[in-house]
Amino acid sequence: MSYNTKNFTEQGGEKTVIGGTLEIKDGAVVTGLPILDNQAASTAATVEDLVTDFNALLTKLKAAGLMISD
Repeated sequence: MSYNTKNFTEQGGEKTVIGGTLEIKDGAVVTGLPILDNQAASTAATVEDLVTDFNALLTKLKAAGLMISD
């Protein structure tokens, strides 16, 4: 009989693999994730201004490593 686990930590503790569902309960704290600069709420009155605000958000997501850069 063999057993394959979906979640495990490699020897040395340098890497943990989650192959199942990771559930974060209320009150839990997650550390080490990037924090983005604030993106102010858009006050755009034109489509062009909205595009500018949206592109600023995309730039911040990419700079924080949450989106692959172009």
